[in-house]
Amino acid sequence: MVVFPNAKINLGLRITSKRPDGYHDLDTVFYPIAFNDVLEIVGQPSTNNSNLSFSSSGLPIPCDHLANLCVKAYDLLKKKFPELPAVQMHLHKNIPMGAGLGGGSSDGAFAIRLLNDKFKMGLSETELLEMALELGSDCPFFIKNTPVKAAGRGEIMESISVDLSNKKILLVLPGIHVSTANAFKNCPIHNDAATCASILEKPIADWKDHLVNDFESTVFPLFPALAEIKQQLYEMGAVYASMSGTGSTIYGIFEGIPDFEGKFDKQYQVVLL
Repeated sequence: MVVFPNAKINLGLRITSKRPDGYHDLDTVFYPIAFNDVLEIVGQPSTNNSNLSFSSSGLPIPCDHLANLCVKAYDLLKKKFPELPAVQMHLHKNIPMGAGLGGGSSDGAFAIRLLNDKFKMGLSETELLEMALELGSDCPFFIKNTPVKAAGRGEIMESISVDLSNKKILLVLPGIHVSTANAFKNCPIHNDAATCASILEKPIADWKDHLVNDFESTVFPLFPALAEIKQQLYEMGAVYASMSGTGSTIYGIFEGIPDFEGKFDKQYQVVLL
């Protein structure tokens, strides 16, 4: 069986408090986008050494395969359901890692969903969400995979009516690695600001002046090229532009197809959705 784990963008991202456990409470809206990896899982005979064979292609994955969230998803289910058959898993990676698009989280969540479907395990959405949260804070979103307003670490979700299907979204991926720890360092806390969901109720033309990603204030000074990309998107006619997550992807929302040829560094990846 084959599935196509998709990416997401953040429509606004505020830090509302720092928690005693060291995590931060967030306010954001997750919006799924059609920028996909490819994940295939097939059955295989069990061996004495392993119940799982994992391989990958596409973009390099700079970690041991045991740390990959697809592998962790299988291990999590195998621990809870020892009768889970042995599998061969192949991941073709298109979504860059560390880009603020949730690609790894999506891969892990889709692995849980695919294993549940393939082997007819009968897990409910609530059970899938609980397992996904064990993999990471962003993973539960990809179980729902519809626009949601999110709070807490991102795992407290409520469906929201946001539809950008009549717009064009341009992703600019400069290949800059942004440390999440550095992004959180000195990031401002706003516990009295309007929520991202309430701002999205305004006309999209008003988002530019009200919908904020707090991490831009700490990441842009470290990587001025990201601020330049955002400014370029506005000069090209974007009705809204922002960094997604903690970076480094910058996206622009356009009313029509933008002319982006020659507008960005040739080393950047530019994706029109």
